[in-house]
Amino acid sequence: MPRNRASRYGRYAGGPDPLAPPVDLSEALAAIGDDVMAGYTPERALREYLRRGGSGREGLDDLARRVNARRRDLLSRYRMDGTLQEVKELLDKAVTAERRELLRDAMMDDDDRAFRELRLDDLSPSTAAAVNELADYDWASTEARQDYEKIKDLLGRELLDQRFAGMKQALENATDEDRAAINAMLADLNELLDKHRRGEDTPEDFEDFMAEHGDFFPENPKNVDELIDALAQRAAAAQRMLRSMSAEQREELMRLSAQAFGSPELMAQLDRLDSSLQALRPGEDWSGGEQFTGEEGMGLGDGTGVLQDLAELDQLADQLGQNYGGARLDDLDLDALTRQLGGDAARNARVLAELEKALREGGFLRRDASGDLRLSPQAMRRLGKALLADAAKQLSGRQGNRDTRLAGAAGEPTGASRAWQFGDSEPWDVTRSLTNAITRTASEGGDATRGIRLDIADVEVVETEARTSSAVALLVDTSYSMAAEGRWVPMKRTALALHHLVSTRFRGDRLQLISFGRWAQSREIAELTSLPPVREQGTNLHHALLLANRFFRQHPSMQPVLLVVTDGEPTAHLTGGGDAWFDWPTAPETVALTVVELDKASRLGAAPIFFRLGDDPGLARFLAQLARRSGGRVVAPDLADLGSAVVGEYLTARFRGAWDAGDWLE
Repeated sequence: MPRNRASRYGRYAGGPDPLAPPVDLSEALAAIGDDVMAGYTPERALREYLRRGGSGREGLDDLARRVNARRRDLLSRYRMDGTLQEVKELLDKAVTAERRELLRDAMMDDDDRAFRELRLDDLSPSTAAAVNELADYDWASTEARQDYEKIKDLLGRELLDQRFAGMKQALENATDEDRAAINAMLADLNELLDKHRRGEDTPEDFEDFMAEHGDFFPENPKNVDELIDALAQRAAAAQRMLRSMSAEQREELMRLSAQAFGSPELMAQLDRLDSSLQALRPGEDWSGGEQFTGEEGMGLGDGTGVLQDLAELDQLADQLGQNYGGARLDDLDLDALTRQLGGDAARNARVLAELEKALREGGFLRRDASGDLRLSPQAMRRLGKALLADAAKQLSGRQGNRDTRLAGAAGEPTGASRAWQFGDSEPWDVTRSLTNAITRTASEGGDATRGIRLDIADVEVVETEARTSSAVALLVDTSYSMAAEGRWVPMKRTALALHHLVSTRFRGDRLQLISFGRWAQSREIAELTSLPPVREQGTNLHHALLLANRFFRQHPSMQPVLLVVTDGEPTAHLTGGGDAWFDWPTAPETVALTVVELDKASRLGAAPIFFRLGDDPGLARFLAQLARRSGGRVVAPDLADLGSAVVGEYLTARFRGAWDAGDWLE
């Protein structure tokens, strides 16, 4: 018998969407890749992306600005004397009602009336002093007595609201029984904290306390440490609120506190509580303060809540800044962010955290032997694929037929067929062969419906194009002018796109990446993409051509393809001793040696293609002369089109003519 299995379903109650697709890393990788190619380290590039955010998504800087704006709003909206103003209004109301009663009561003894009026006239201008002076006053007016008692009740509720959020509302119109319950809770709480400070408390002590007084703690702490954390944060905020008041306001409040609930016991219990909490959590901010400049008065409880908000906003600002050691977005308190900025901010932050985690843990970033963070080969492939797709969009209209077709066993079908010849090993074109047989049978007077016999003359084979392989040398200018003129990143994007194309679609080809500034150097794609710009003069095309020719000679059976990206005339050459000799303007010796190496490349079969960046007329004339001499040509693309131009020229050179998208698109 199969066992019954109960499934439980419930309403979605917030948090990450369990049905949401994984985060899209394409935009993040592209942005990080651009920054890395601009000279940032991958770690800094990641940080910069998280700071900026993506399209339609706030970054850390945006969230930090919202946090700071909310902080400024709180400070400019409120002032700290709300409770004092409320007490003053109740006191004025009580005194006014009492004076009215004294004038109205005709049965009152005149001496008694005069004495009462004298006490009211002689009240201190200080609200706190006046409240204390009236503590033993025998009110003639019932209304006045009730208003005065409201002052005591208000002070008690505000003082409790400072330490226990929501107490002001919960204890409105409190009875003596309610006040007794408060005193009992405070006494038990202080006893529990004292035992905890001495290390004498047990889990049962906490459980007994919560069973008795748990209604006072909506946070529902799970243990005594969580209880202390919640109370200490609130108590520290209450202390900071006091320090945010003026000295006069603080003095007034302290004098009024003695009247809370008409008894000094409450203040004594709260002082004891504050002392224990400060000893247990000395790391809280007990001595700070804020400068409030607003017009909206706050009571003690509300003010404490605002100070808690300000502290939480400060913590969020630190978390969003990520300026501390080992900072990760996992540190971000999403619940606090939701409370302060709303669910949209938390969702944006959650996506950023997921992006960071996916990039770090998904194999896109890895540390090398020196401990530095690098883009992984997987990340390089993703970037290259994206860049190649961009080039494909720009080249999508370029289609055509190949100019050169050679039959061979290792070829690719061209779509045509030809008659079979002795020695052919290509596959038969069955349809054409059978058609030929039927046509021949009919022309000879036979009945094809009764069967046909295939003759050797009927057979046609699939025509193929010989697969050729190429040795591709991409020479990229890395002189400082490339970085200064904003050509650094487009150059690297171009190299990465071409590398991805060759390594994924034309694996039989060989690609050599050669950078040339004052010296030239063969580089791996990861090395080139992370190469920082160096303030170094010199454009040593001569050295780059030396390396390219050596590469071509290493692959004599391959078709040489020479691609040169530059924004300046050659101004340096390699001497016989291996040093780089620089001169500006271009020296005749530099030109002569460069031309010699270019002639060697031509003799090896390479027809160079120069990609001229910028509008320098001298460079345009020079490259045009080189192209005419070597049988090559010059292309002058916009920076945005550099990648598609290089890819297109490579394809044209590889296929010795026109090509179509089917040759290389994935």
